[in-house]
Amino acid sequence: DPDSGDNGLLLYSLVNNQMTEFDIDKKTGQIFTVSLAGKTGTYYLEIQAADQGTRRLTARTKVNVTVDSSSSNNIVMVALNQKINVVDRNTAELKRVLSDKLAWKVYIIHVYSNELERKARSSTDVTYVEITAFDKANQEVSAEDVKRKFREQKTNIEIELEKIFSATVTAAVEEPPADSSTPELIATIVLGVLLACSLIAFLVYVALVIKRKSLIKKHDEIVEGIDNLCAAHKNGSLKSLGKPEHTKN
Repeated sequence: DPDSGDNGLLLYSLVNNQMTEFDIDKKTGQIFTVSLAGKTGTYYLEIQAADQGTRRLTARTKVNVTVDSSSSNNIVMVALNQKINVVDRNTAELKRVLSDKLAWKVYIIHVYSNELERKARSSTDVTYVEITAFDKANQEVSAEDVKRKFREQKTNIEIELEKIFSATVTAAVEEPPADSSTPELIATIVLGVLLACSLIAFLVYVALVIKRKSLIKKHDEIVEGIDNLCAAHKNGSLKSLGKPEHTKN
């Protein structure tokens, strides 16, 4: 839009966005991922550009993003000594620097910290960024090649990132822990433990009910035995059997 002033100021947004997988830079219109770890499929996004003039004009377009599992083995994890909210704000610039220094098209798959999502996104000084790269032929670059090139360009990458973050930056390739547990796995384990406890409590309850019924039954049998100490005369009247009558000799 060649207009000047507010008429030339464009802001971008995701229309009716109810997904958490994507976000958009409102100033540049660049779409980036928030969390796609372990997910596949096609996502349908609708993007709106709006000027800020008095008579606000808008335009929309649709973007389809297809995610497959072919990149799962070639994802590289980069650790930055920056708060996650700072990295989030500069995702577009981070992608630009990595693409420029690695000489490949770099995509950011996931940005996260070791803190739980419920905690403040500025509460940790280490942020992990999962990336994958494609060459000029649009072929996926192996993780080993990405790691090798990253280590070669590590100093240059850090220098460029310091300009963006206005702070000293250390960037390093790290291997994800082999025994790391995803939130989904942890939730499954907790749910399984709760179900097991519920089952045990139910079985204990059933055992107590059965025992109680058994005691009641025994009590009824004793009472019935006491009642049977009385017998009836032939004429129908009751005769006590509990104490024999004395007869005169």
